[in-house]
Amino acid sequence: MKNPSGRASRQTPDKKRSVEIRELHPWNVSPKEAVEIQKQLQPRVTLKNRPEPIRYVAGTDVSFSLTDDTVWAGVVVVEYPGLEPVEKRWARGSGAFPYIPGLLSFREIPVLVSALSKLRTIPDIILCDGQGIAHPRGLGLATHLGLLVNCPTIGCAKSRLVGTYAGLGEKKGASAKMVHRGRVIGAAVRTRNGVKPIFISAGNNITLKQSLMIVFRCCPKYRVPEPIRMAHLLVNRLRAANQASPVLSSSVLSG
Repeated sequence: MKNPSGRASRQTPDKKRSVEIRELHPWNVSPKEAVEIQKQLQPRVTLKNRPEPIRYVAGTDVSFSLTDDTVWAGVVVVEYPGLEPVEKRWARGSGAFPYIPGLLSFREIPVLVSALSKLRTIPDIILCDGQGIAHPRGLGLATHLGLLVNCPTIGCAKSRLVGTYAGLGEKKGASAKMVHRGRVIGAAVRTRNGVKPIFISAGNNITLKQSLMIVFRCCPKYRVPEPIRMAHLLVNRLRAANQASPVLSSSVLSG
């Protein structure tokens, strides 16, 4: 199998600019090959502050059919820090790659990038429902996506894959660093008083400190960041609509 390489980028036909999707490796691979791709890509990860100002933040999520391998991916772009939605896009595809913890990016990213490529409002940050570098090989879904697109990414997971933490307070705004093999890889954060924490880690081209600042500002009411919550509602709506009427195509939905 060839090493991942930075081939010519593919862009959507936007008169101004678009989300640039890099083609770094094939997707039709075995789980063993997927692990090797993760190992090869990880040294490319960059953790640095995204320059201000940040005007638009996107949230992404996917939803899988209960009866076949159909998957819907949604992306919602909101104004930042006001969190008013400005654009919603979605795509439907096949989640043929098996469900294997630590390899979810190979199952979800192909349809996610299809949705992202349709955007007319280019986000400054993308929040992902998944891990960033808080991953056994340092390449969770958010980090993997961040290497493929020209936009910093943040992992916002509802459960941990690796890392330990201690001393997390019960009040909203509390955080505790997660450590794995002597390295800080993310933070457990409390986004509402007394609720279960979520686990934040940098994806790519952003730092943990900036990631935490953005996530807290995106969580005014709910446990998960508002852009991800909106994307979650979008894809679940699409899945429910498909069950009622199986004929759907990629489209723009009103905000």
